[in-house]
Amino acid sequence: MKSGVISSIISKISPSATIAVANKVDELKSKGYKIISFATGEPDFDTYGNIKEATDQAMKAGFTKYTSVEGIKELREAICMKLKRDNNLDYNSSQIIVSNGAKQALYNAFMTICEQGDEVLVPTPCYVTFPEQIKLAGGIPIYSPTKEENNFRITLEELKTKCTSRTKALILNSPNNPSGAMCKEDDLRQIADFLVDKGMWVITDEIYENIVYDEAKHISIASFNREIKDQTIVVNGLSKSYAMTGWRVGYAAGPEEVISAMVKFQGHVTSNINSMAQKGAIEALTGPQGMIKIMCKEYARRRDYIVEKLNSIKGISCNHPDGAFYVFPNISKLYGARLGDKIINNEMDVVNYILEEAHVAVVPGEAFNYPDHIRFTFAISIENIKEGLNRIEVAINNLIF
Repeated sequence: MKSGVISSIISKISPSATIAVANKVDELKSKGYKIISFATGEPDFDTYGNIKEATDQAMKAGFTKYTSVEGIKELREAICMKLKRDNNLDYNSSQIIVSNGAKQALYNAFMTICEQGDEVLVPTPCYVTFPEQIKLAGGIPIYSPTKEENNFRITLEELKTKCTSRTKALILNSPNNPSGAMCKEDDLRQIADFLVDKGMWVITDEIYENIVYDEAKHISIASFNREIKDQTIVVNGLSKSYAMTGWRVGYAAGPEEVISAMVKFQGHVTSNINSMAQKGAIEALTGPQGMIKIMCKEYARRRDYIVEKLNSIKGISCNHPDGAFYVFPNISKLYGARLGDKIINNEMDVVNYILEEAHVAVVPGEAFNYPDHIRFTFAISIENIKEGLNRIEVAINNLIF
């Protein structure tokens, strides 16, 4: 291939660490090994029956053609209803765009508000896609590390140290992927006041809003007052709360001028999302909501088990997440350990050792711009969680420290 064929923009994008792990998993599976994967952030529950039925009826009724780019009005009105019911946010349907998953809604937002060279504050650890989408939009991700001793929660003091005259926006993700951390209300209010004072945008990824534990309560930053709402793009979707990952239904809400621009951009990229899935999404948002509580109760049980077990394994210390379905343990105390000619020098060595010796897949912290950690999902069966952690414990006990 001739040099210079790949654009400079694409060349700057980092490859996905999760895909690299997935490729190794596939290779081992092809050799007959049974791999337990803690790598994929996908609910192991099935999509609720009423949602599938509504989608099936739409298909049988011939609702299989193009729709408006921003999504059918009935769905956008259902999203408005949901935002009022769950988040105390008032929007009209012209302030809503439906996209191919929350990921596209995020990309639409970055492409719409970022100019070349604009800085976007990215608290870390962060979702793997945030920095790459910012780069694609011409922006510059500015990382603002949270403190592990504060359970990875975002604070204004940390953000202030990274803010410059070129800072255009902040990306928030609470509950957070990969740490499960939630921003405390007092901290969130301080951040909102600061953003209003500086005239900065905030894109808030609230995809895990319904998966919270104990006394934790999700609060949307846009709900505090009109000033911050006018500077906020709220991004959400149905993948996690309704076990609809493959349906690719995400959405964004915000000022009409911004949403209209996002619609214009999406019209030249993908146009509308799957027609039938939109009908299923309406049923998800307006139908019975009880299954969410059932899922959360099961996730809480798994969380308690995985945290306790990981903390009992030599060399691992694990956080206690407020929400989402991930834990993000510190594994730096394993560095220097060895088995034969294998030496653990860094987190990738830990990831590879666990995969090769225990046949368990996890994701390295560097994928989330936070080294010395690895991410586990507990959106897998409790049986697989127990077996996977037992395998890891045996493999680590075999190391010489």
